[in-house]
Amino acid sequence: MAVTDKDDLINLIEEEVPDNEIPEILPLMPVRDVVIFNDMLLPLFIGRDRSVRAVEHALEGDRFIFLAAQKDPADEEPKTDEIFTVGTVGKVLRMVKLPDGKIKALVQGMAKGRVVEYVDESPFFKVRLEQIEEEASPEMDLNAEALMRNVREQSEKILTLKGEFSTEVSAVLESIESPGKLADLVASNLRLRVDEAQQVLECQDPMERLKKVYGYLSREVELSAVQVKIQTDVRDEISKTQRDFYLREQVRAINRELGEQDDRIAELTEYKENIAKAGMSPAAEKEALKQLKRLEQMHSDSSEASVIRTYLDWMVELPWSVSTKDHLNIKRAAKVLDEEHYGLEKVKERILEFLSVRKLNPNVKGSILCFVGPPGVGKTSLGKAIAAAMKREFVRISLGGIRDEAEIRGHRRTYIGALPGRIIQGLKQCGSNNPVFMMDEVDKLGSDYKGDPSSALLEALDPEQNNEFSDHYLNIAFDLSKVMFILTANQLDTIPSALLDRMEVIYLSGYSHEEKRVIADNYLLPRQVKENGLKKRHLQLSAGALDDVIQHYTLEAGVRSLERELGSVCRKIARKVAEGAKGGQRVSRANLEKYLGPPKYLSELDKEESQVGLSTGLAWTQVGGEVLYVETSIIPGKGELIVTGQLGEVMQESVKAAMSYTRHALAGLGFKDSFDDLDIHIHVPDGATPKDGPSAGIAIATSLFSAVVDRPVSSDVAMTGEISLRGRVLPIGGLKEKALGALRGGIKTVLFPVKNAKDLAEIPQSVKKRISFVPVRHLDDVLKIAIEGFDTLAEDAARLKKEEEAAAAKGKTKAKGKRKAKEEAA
Repeated sequence: MAVTDKDDLINLIEEEVPDNEIPEILPLMPVRDVVIFNDMLLPLFIGRDRSVRAVEHALEGDRFIFLAAQKDPADEEPKTDEIFTVGTVGKVLRMVKLPDGKIKALVQGMAKGRVVEYVDESPFFKVRLEQIEEEASPEMDLNAEALMRNVREQSEKILTLKGEFSTEVSAVLESIESPGKLADLVASNLRLRVDEAQQVLECQDPMERLKKVYGYLSREVELSAVQVKIQTDVRDEISKTQRDFYLREQVRAINRELGEQDDRIAELTEYKENIAKAGMSPAAEKEALKQLKRLEQMHSDSSEASVIRTYLDWMVELPWSVSTKDHLNIKRAAKVLDEEHYGLEKVKERILEFLSVRKLNPNVKGSILCFVGPPGVGKTSLGKAIAAAMKREFVRISLGGIRDEAEIRGHRRTYIGALPGRIIQGLKQCGSNNPVFMMDEVDKLGSDYKGDPSSALLEALDPEQNNEFSDHYLNIAFDLSKVMFILTANQLDTIPSALLDRMEVIYLSGYSHEEKRVIADNYLLPRQVKENGLKKRHLQLSAGALDDVIQHYTLEAGVRSLERELGSVCRKIARKVAEGAKGGQRVSRANLEKYLGPPKYLSELDKEESQVGLSTGLAWTQVGGEVLYVETSIIPGKGELIVTGQLGEVMQESVKAAMSYTRHALAGLGFKDSFDDLDIHIHVPDGATPKDGPSAGIAIATSLFSAVVDRPVSSDVAMTGEISLRGRVLPIGGLKEKALGALRGGIKTVLFPVKNAKDLAEIPQSVKKRISFVPVRHLDDVLKIAIEGFDTLAEDAARLKKEEEAAAAKGKTKAKGKRKAKEEAA
């Protein structure tokens, strides 16, 4: 049937179609994505030529057409074996022909049928059918009625969930009393797959067909309920987001119309450009782009977006591939080190060796240096000098008191306000991945429940693995192999052995008097003059006044206190200049007390001359070497040994060893070795300061021996060494620091263990010229030098023994005469 009037695009066929008997041979139209049931009224859009001809042929006759589903919906030209054999005979009720040649037809299912054979395949399918008669419905029992009621209820539930339920629908469902018709009605309105709907269509038993439909219906009810729940939850969540999004899009549209740039797009573009320029490692760039994509997909004002922005800021600002060029001129470096620091020849030599190796092999792994020495000797400033010599950036962090591992490795981004660790922060601050990185006070690291920071340093300070240092905040490996790490410490005892093993330790001892004088003249005094606003002409400090400041106003291994005293002098001069004083101010020994007050330290305040029972030992402390006095007093008593002065366990054991050897030595000299009627009190002054260590052993033994034999100990002699039970003098540590302490204490002779003779090479020549160093092997060697009149002790012991024997003999004679007189009187 064709359209003859061009102006009328639609030709409706609305006349009533008589219900004739269904012919045996009918045109077949394969349908896609749908299975048609009896009594089903369905509009079909028909576009394939073969299907259009089949419909036109049906319209020319009694309007009957056989509708069968094709097995593959995507097949445009299905073959006969690709079409289901069971289908539905339909009647074309209305038809509309469209301008493009396609048609829209309204079809109603009339009866089921099965294809017996294909009569013709061109120009359309024509088939011979046999009708499938509907089996008679069984008598309605309780099971059938219950099943039909369940189907109706489930159908109403689906319609209710979808918001399509009405009383008319309920009335239609109630009006159907045949199980087969109810099954066909429900199945035609369910969203079943073609294979599922075909199974329902081919089922001839009404009850079995209704059971199948009920199963599909129950599944659809569950899916619809879940779908409704999801839609409700999503609707609640996105309602505000959608509103904000629409408002924000409107603002962007307004800004675009006004010619203003979109801030969010500009921000994302800037991040993308900075990531490309940062020179990150492939893994770091991948992570940064991943976080940038997350930022694009989330609300710009959300808290998570703020966290990602901070993370991206750190990522793009870190010096992933930014390095400073090393200037490895060894002669210039030596000049810079000499200008910045006086003395420290061994330390400078090691630094120049490091720079020389770096010059010859630029790819050498970074060395980890650790400067160990007392405060004020220039450890930190030495690190700055190294950076200046190499023209590298300098970063300094203080590790003192740190107890949280996150200070080193950073916090994870799950915490509010999380930041990278101090190492990554320092690299960002300097803008270079190869700075000189100084970590001060590594010996003062602590640990608690938050972790052990010293353990976190192991990875950063290991040249074998710090090329992939992992910071918790970045969660990406960062290369620290180009960083030159320098650590400082006052002592090594508190540094974990695993961390100490990764470092090359360089010891910095204290300065001698002459070195302090040079440092004060060339460095400290000019700096204090400048910092206090003075000119060179305003202050004249005599050499004698400077010596007194060093000797009587400071007592330290370094020069920090010395600089403070010089600063105090400069401040008082600055006040006079500010008040209008004319000319320069001269500071000499005569008027030094006017500026600094009375002397704070007198080198021989504790002893002015040699005394019995008073010996001088040498001690090593965190601030350098010091003299240590040991006093012994013997009083009548009950043989008790009293030890005072806050001595540790090791030092108390040295007292007992000295006691045992003294008794042995006295017996060898002929003295009485019994102290049963004597109390011995050994005291080490400065009782508020705890003391421990074995190196005062020979000083304790000398003091005890002096008190027992009543001979003074030379005030010019100091000693250090551990004592054994047999009197051997065992080696000790820190001889250089102790020698400098002896020099400050006015000592002329230092006795030290012979096994420490190798340490004399570290002692400056200026100290060796003023102090005589005597190696000793046995305590007898110590006593011969330290005890005044030691050579006459054996003679005194013999004479004392004779006097005691003579007195005893005289006493016996007198007692015998008295007995004889008594006998004669009787």
